[in-house]
Order: sequence, then C-alpha cells, then structure tokens
Amino acid sequence: MAIELAPITLPASASASVFDSNFGREVKGVNPGELTLEQFKEIETALYTHGILLFRDASLTPEQQYALTKAFDPESESYGHGNNKTQSTKKSVLHADLKTIPRVPQVQLIGNGMVYNHEGLESAALKHPSHTTFHKTRISAEDEALGFTRFYRWHIDAALYDYNPPRATTLYGITVPGGDRQTVRYSDDPSGETLSVPLGTTAFVSGKKMFEILPPELKSLAVRTSVRYAPHPYVWMAPARAKSDGLGIVNEGLELPLDELPEWEESKIKTLPILWKNPVTGELHFQVHPCGAQELIVKPLPPGASSKGALYPDGEHIKDLGKVREILHSMQRPGIAPGLVYPHDWKERDLVLFHNRGLLHTVVGAFKPDQVRAFHQCNLAASDVPVGPTEQDIITWA
Repeated sequence: MAIELAPITLPASASASVFDSNFGREVKGVNPGELTLEQFKEIETALYTHGILLFRDASLTPEQQYALTKAFDPESESYGHGNNKTQSTKKSVLHADLKTIPRVPQVQLIGNGMVYNHEGLESAALKHPSHTTFHKTRISAEDEALGFTRFYRWHIDAALYDYNPPRATTLYGITVPGGDRQTVRYSDDPSGETLSVPLGTTAFVSGKKMFEILPPELKSLAVRTSVRYAPHPYVWMAPARAKSDGLGIVNEGLELPLDELPEWEESKIKTLPILWKNPVTGELHFQVHPCGAQELIVKPLPPGASSKGALYPDGEHIKDLGKVREILHSMQRPGIAPGLVYPHDWKERDLVLFHNRGLLHTVVGAFKPDQVRAFHQCNLAASDVPVGPTEQDIITWA
C-alpha cells in the first residue's frame, strides 16, 4: 500500500487567508515503527515539506520511537538535553517535567498524574507544566474553573548549551484523558485575544510563517541577526517569570547570576542564527527560544543595500537583556496570533512527528491531579548545527 498524505484538520480559528496551506499532513498506509528505507525517505521529505506529520492509531515501542527519531540524524546518539541529565539538574525548569525510560534513555515519559509499572518504571509522578508556576501573573482560580488557561512556554526542543538543537521530535500519546475544551488568554486583559483549544493540546506555529509575515525592516533584522543563549539556560531562567503569552521572560533581573550556575565553558555556549534554512525547501524559518536568549549579534547591511528604514544598519552587539527581549517579542508575537496556531487534538495512540528546526510549540492548559496522561517524547541532540541564511538570502532580505 502506497503512503498517503492527507491534509490535517485545522481548527475553525485558523485563518484561511494566511495559514500555510502546506502545513501538516496525516500519514496513512504505513506503520511508523517498521518503515523501509524507501518509505522513510518519503517520510523525511514530507516532514521537512509540511512541518508536522500525524500517524493515527500507531503502535510504537520506545525502541521503535528512538529508531524512527534517530533515522533523521543517524549520527545522533543522546537525548536532546543529554541522557539522564534533566532529572539530575534539580534547578532546571525541566526537572519536574521529564522521566527517563530506563532501557531507552533517549525516550522520556511526560504527562500528568500517577503512572505505574510503565516500561521499567515502577511508578512515576507526572505533572503537566502549568503557567501558574512559571508566569509573572496567573489566571484566577475562578477563571480557571471556567476553563480559561494560557500557553505555557513557546520553545524549540533544544538544550541550547553544549548540545545542538534536534532535527525532529516524536510525541506519542499513550494515555489521553478526555475533558472540556479550554480557552487560552494571550494577556492579563480578559477582553484581549483568545483561542479555543482541546484539553491538554500541544500548540504549534510555523517558523516559516513567523518570518514571512514580518515587515521589511524586521525581515532585514532577522536575516542579519544571531542569538547568543545563556549558559545552562534552563537553570539560568528558573528564578525568572514568563510573559502572559508564554513568549519570553518578563525583564526583572531575576535570572540566576552566571557565577551561581553549574560549571560552564565559553566554548559550549550556543550562538545560533535567528533564521534556519530548511534542508528540503530552502525556505527560512524563524527559530528562536526567547526564554533562553541573552544577547543579539547583528551583522551590518550588505554592500549596496539601502539603509532607509533599516534597523542597526551598521550592525550591533545588543547585550541589554531588556532590549533583547523587546526586539524578539516584537518579531515573534505576530506569528502566534490565534489564526496561525495549530492546537493538536490528541487521541490515544497518536504519533506526532514534527520538524523541530522549523516550528515552535508549547504545552497548553491544565489537568486535575486525578487526570492521568502519559506520552513518550523523543528528540536527539543533532550531529550538526542549523544552517542559517546564505549570503544570497541576506542580500535578498536585507
């Protein structure tokens, strides 16, 4: 049976005029755990073309999930944050979110509630990440009871220190609780933008679209700029608090001082371009984890480019953290508008495979303690760094 790619079902909130018609496909006619080499090549091309691939009613062992994820980068070995490291770094904001599958340490158990006798884990207390523990402000208990919630933290799956950002992530839904839909609020203003989402959705946005909708002066800035991330960024950011839309940190100077971080090396700090080039389509994707960003390094305009309206035409090394965050938020916020978000409606045995170098995503919503949810997540620290804009790209967009 030939592989069939069908458009995924978009929510009613998706803006037909601007939502990328190429975004997302449901894959039929193939078992993702038993792909032939020829079938995998089709899947690989489809992933980089469409960003997200959905396999319904998949049956996948942790070993098969690891093998599938590794096929996108055969030289990769360890989990994206290092094997068995997220739980040992107790100050990290990721510490409570992940439980490692003992026999396949590249696969993590995530979810909510108590899980017993699971893939070598006698028991695991899982906790769905909530904005109530990470945002500067929180939705009132009364409004939470009415179904209001927030995006948790928009991000790419990446350690952003020492390890390279993974090419692909696989998410496999094993136990998926049902429940009423929730409404995401983007700000503290109850009259502001909202988005209706399924309970416990994972929300995705296209990095390609995030770049495409920018005005010319911000396209020019994006194509010329790289981000320097903080060392051990998930430990560094842990005392700080996030914006209400989950897109970056409120600038209050609460980050852990660099001399209080775990031991770090200058050579392991990651400086990555804002725009990452798609290996199949050649398109540019706006790929920044705003919570971990510490500095921006802007190249000057290329020879012959007009400086009219250009930002930082002579280049700049921006070290003011407040300014870094202000710039990134102004560039990324349009890309998470309600009409551009795909909130996946999880079903048991859904396998979602996504291009981690082409999308941003976030946990959403809140579960009650007795609502049990169990997922397997796998992404692998890449054997290479993301490719940024070419000189021709810079000339085109600057």
